[in-house]
Amino acid sequence: MNAALLTELRAITGSRAVITSPEELHTYDSDALTNFRTMPQAVLLPSSTAEVQAVLRLCHRERIPFVARGSGTGLSGGALPVEDGIVISLTRMNRILEVDLPNARVVVEPGVINLDVTTRVLPQGYFYAPDPSSQSICSIGGNVAENSGGAHCLKYGFTTTHVLGLDVVLPDGSLVHLGGKTLDTPGYDLLGVFVGSEGTLGIATKMILRIVKRPECVQTLLAAFPDTNEAGAAVSSIIAAGMLPAAIEMMDTLAIEAAEAAVHANYPNCGALLLVELDGPMAEVASLMSDVNDICRAHAASEIRVAQSDAERALVWKGRKAAFAAMGRISPNYIVQDGVIPRTALPQVMSEIGRLSAAAGIRVANVFHAGDGNLHPLVLFDARIPGQQHAAEALSAQILDLCIAAGGSITGEHGVGQDKKYAMSKMFAEPDLATMQRVRCAFDPLQLSNPTKVFPTPRLCGEKPGEYIPHPSEISGAADRF
Repeated sequence: MNAALLTELRAITGSRAVITSPEELHTYDSDALTNFRTMPQAVLLPSSTAEVQAVLRLCHRERIPFVARGSGTGLSGGALPVEDGIVISLTRMNRILEVDLPNARVVVEPGVINLDVTTRVLPQGYFYAPDPSSQSICSIGGNVAENSGGAHCLKYGFTTTHVLGLDVVLPDGSLVHLGGKTLDTPGYDLLGVFVGSEGTLGIATKMILRIVKRPECVQTLLAAFPDTNEAGAAVSSIIAAGMLPAAIEMMDTLAIEAAEAAVHANYPNCGALLLVELDGPMAEVASLMSDVNDICRAHAASEIRVAQSDAERALVWKGRKAAFAAMGRISPNYIVQDGVIPRTALPQVMSEIGRLSAAAGIRVANVFHAGDGNLHPLVLFDARIPGQQHAAEALSAQILDLCIAAGGSITGEHGVGQDKKYAMSKMFAEPDLATMQRVRCAFDPLQLSNPTKVFPTPRLCGEKPGEYIPHPSEISGAADRF
């Protein structure tokens, strides 16, 4: 990298917060989706909003593209570096700045780990509801970028429901405040625009989060079914009965096998497993749990258990949250997909995934948020076998097509990133994509903030119809800046 620029960056963050050695840069060449890898020119680790502002001012002046990064647990290539760009890692900005229990608010920096928010307020009877499977290691900043969900988003909502305010450094280095501690603010909902924007509009450096009072009673039921069709039908019946469980999760045989091997959660041996969690007043939970039991029995559940202690309930959830990582026990390689379908389409879509899997000769393990139709099919393959990775990628794309055809979406919580941007044009017409791009250009006219992500083709700001203006990172000789 250009020595003069390095000197400026070190003056901003300190020399120990600027990484340039090839050995250390390899740590940042991908997120958890390792199919894509790009070496950044440098990695910056700022420790304050002022340092982030100074870094982005320099990037704006020199037309240097940048990618913000949290814990690197993303599964869509959203934190993949861009050619001739830098990575801005926010892991040092990890302070819980304020706990306001009377107003049920917590103010944090982006590097705070998701689970740490709940840990901080649990003794006072509160918790932070969005709970991705990676909540013990993923950061709030990354959750905001991807609008992450988790098992309990069925009742409590996604990240966007729990973010009330943000401090955002725009790509030119200016600082804006979106939202606030109140439930609603006048004017355009720019806060809603930013949450889930996948790092393409700027970098959030402070978050005001809403926390929730812990319910009086929490119960978790496990129900074993002969197959995913019956389990999916049970999910639809539970929701149709007017109930709103805190969570409804489904795992198929392969997912159960992997989770059992990893954490020994004592799951039953069955074709499909439902985890149904109810919370609220004790009398209400008891009544609803009886109704859930009856519905599961009506859909051929062969075994039903209710966790009898907090420890047993924690073990049940440990198995579910370990499912992704546990796949390594039954397959050397796998692709984690993320799509959404209407709940009522679960039986048909699961049958079609099974048909596609058999036709391709590629196993698919299914573990997902059944209550809101957010599928996470895990496409298993062995990269050592010639052609099998390509076949797995093709099957993964077919599953996304299936979700779209069912009236769903290409992503529920993992984001579009690098991996699924090709599929955006399958979901949206050109005028829709053009409108999204106008919003992006209003925040980042130079296209420096996480460029090349989300949109299926190069889309810039200010070009004439039919004219393509290359991004600075695509201009020959751009690397001479470094």
